[in-house]
Amino acid sequence: MDIIFLGGLEIDTVIGIYDWEREIKQTIVLDIEMAYDISKAAETDDIAHTLDYKAVTERVVEFVEQSEFFLVEKLIEEIAAMLRQEFNIPWIRIVLNKKGAITRAKDVGIIIERGEKKP
Repeated sequence: MDIIFLGGLEIDTVIGIYDWEREIKQTIVLDIEMAYDISKAAETDDIAHTLDYKAVTERVVEFVEQSEFFLVEKLIEEIAAMLRQEFNIPWIRIVLNKKGAITRAKDVGIIIERGEKKP
């Protein structure tokens, strides 16, 4: 299976469990890998036969900006489910980085994989 990816997608959103976090927007950074068969697109040179990463990006940004989850665990699961359903993605891997969440750590976050890679 081929992989289409988005790297370093920065989005501001309300996320967190503390009262002060509910009052501000914080930046999360997403790296998203999506399994998708690109052979027909390569053969036809037609975007209709591939996963339009611009459309995926716009949908993720819209979804995350409008969300107000408490936990990054909930946010990342909802992003994965939404993308798999709306874009018919059989397998997805998402890295969610909530930079600055831990004072002594440069990066902190979650990595999930959902679905199956199929040849």
